[in-house]
Amino acid sequence: MNKNISSLRTAFLFSMEVAAMPRKALKPCKHPGCPRLTEGAYCDEHKPLYPERLSASKRGYGSKWQRVSKAYLRKNPLCVKCLAQGKFVTATVVDHVIPHRGDYSLMWSESNWQALCKSCHDKKTGQEESRPVYKY
Repeated sequence: MNKNISSLRTAFLFSMEVAAMPRKALKPCKHPGCPRLTEGAYCDEHKPLYPERLSASKRGYGSKWQRVSKAYLRKNPLCVKCLAQGKFVTATVVDHVIPHRGDYSLMWSESNWQALCKSCHDKKTGQEESRPVYKY
């Protein structure tokens, strides 16, 4: 009888430990110079400054884009920026010459596309992201 009470007590204590798991440690807010601790990336004050990025499919890069861009790369297999420098590098990304920023006429206009290697695409995108221009 005493053993049963002891095993019940042990089972009860074990279930209490599982239910009372410790929480994740708080991290500093990622906003430069903010000392607040938070569970997410940013504190409540800075969350509005950093909206979450939409998924690729919600930004227009779903299955249709995958299919069309692969076909474009088959027709244009070399990076245009590297080719201009006399290098023959395989293109892996279809880039929008003028960023579409949600404008579907720019998104789907093949005259606004160019084939780039990942390195050239990352450089171009990095320069554009540092000075974005939005048109509505």
